[in-house]
Amino acid sequence: MPETETQPVQTVETPVVALKPAIHLDHCVIHVSDWDRSNAFYRDVVGAEIIERGAGFAYRFGGVQLNCHGPGVVAEPVAAEPVMPGNSDLCFRWSGTVEEAMAHLDALGVAVELGPVERHGAAGAGQSVYFRDPDGSLLEFITYPTS
Repeated sequence: MPETETQPVQTVETPVVALKPAIHLDHCVIHVSDWDRSNAFYRDVVGAEIIERGAGFAYRFGGVQLNCHGPGVVAEPVAAEPVMPGNSDLCFRWSGTVEEAMAHLDALGVAVELGPVERHGAAGAGQSVYFRDPDGSLLEFITYPTS
């Protein structure tokens, strides 16, 4: 999986209130039901670096991280209604073409649920393909035009 990039603040198309310092997503949380199965999926399919964290793991993509709740992990504080396995909806930027993303998924035996379809993401108009992680969370690879 190509390295995940973060876009400089000035590439945002809509006006935003000037924040000092600038705010960027650092991490979010997903919940998994089986460490071995999820670690293999996020490593092989999505390209995560697997980080051991106490009784659990986190999935790192360059400067962004998915912290994971799962078997043996006791987290505090948690959301008012903590996410359960299969309840996440995440989009990852794929640096190649949508066809390459689909070929990657096919080579790993991951079923494409929808796509390619036009979508609008953080960098504007792109093409996306949707698939699911082992717990059923909806994942998306989005690609953007190179020119």
